[in-house]
Amino acid sequence: MINRSSSGALGRAANWIGALTIAVYLCAPVGAQAWDETKYPNFGGQWKRPPGIGNQFDQTKPARVAQQVEFTPEYQKIFEENLKDQALGGQGTDPTYQCLPDGMPRAMNVIFPMEIIITPNTTYILIEYLTMQRRIFTDGRDFPEEFPPSYMGYSIGKWIDEDGDGKYDVLEVETRHLKHPRSYDASGAPLHFNAKSIVKERIYLDKANPNVLHDDITVFDDALVRPRVSNKRYDRELRPIVWVEAICPEGNPYVQLAGEIYMRAADGKLMPAKKGQRPPDLQHFREEAKQ
Repeated sequence: MINRSSSGALGRAANWIGALTIAVYLCAPVGAQAWDETKYPNFGGQWKRPPGIGNQFDQTKPARVAQQVEFTPEYQKIFEENLKDQALGGQGTDPTYQCLPDGMPRAMNVIFPMEIIITPNTTYILIEYLTMQRRIFTDGRDFPEEFPPSYMGYSIGKWIDEDGDGKYDVLEVETRHLKHPRSYDASGAPLHFNAKSIVKERIYLDKANPNVLHDDITVFDDALVRPRVSNKRYDRELRPIVWVEAICPEGNPYVQLAGEIYMRAADGKLMPAKKGQRPPDLQHFREEAKQ
């Protein structure tokens, strides 16, 4: 049995909840519509590189020189010098040995699995490696004139209904405000040092196979003779999904001293990274006087 005091308390609580519901409704933006996820493509799950695809930007070509990047003469020379350094055991112009994020557009090589989360105003792309995260704003905003550059950049997207059936098919994205240094892949193929790159994308599901995702990427960069295009694809993982934590600094053997890259050997001691490399300057160390 409910006594009068309990009944009154319940009544007051019900009135308070009702008033709060009305207040929330009245404060909602005029014309706002409920979130309807059925209007959006199913990008859910875990996405991986297709079998046989390594860490190359253009999936249709073999890695390294075979990518045939059309650099300006200045950047072709930089790229070739980078390849010579890598052949000797160096890192060349690939900055990721320092555990810097891959940045755009290299992040979309998806060396580790990727997850895409769609919300009303922002689409998130989460990449397992270095816990890289992209925010693609789809709320109709413009690019800010001044914004601190970052490796993943500032991305604005627009959903497109290509066939007019009332459902979105394609997410078009433009990314600016990118930070240097970045390279396209492990070959060290560089982007221009002025960091004025613009990356445009079209992300969509394959019409014949909804478990295949496409990302058509076009890079506009001053180190290129013409924009660079890559037609990427990813496969949805159909087995039970497993996410792991990939932390680059753990076990990273590279050490940079005075502009030179060395390695930490298994015994914890410093060792050369390249054949014939000179040891670092130890002027700040003094041998203790012998007793």
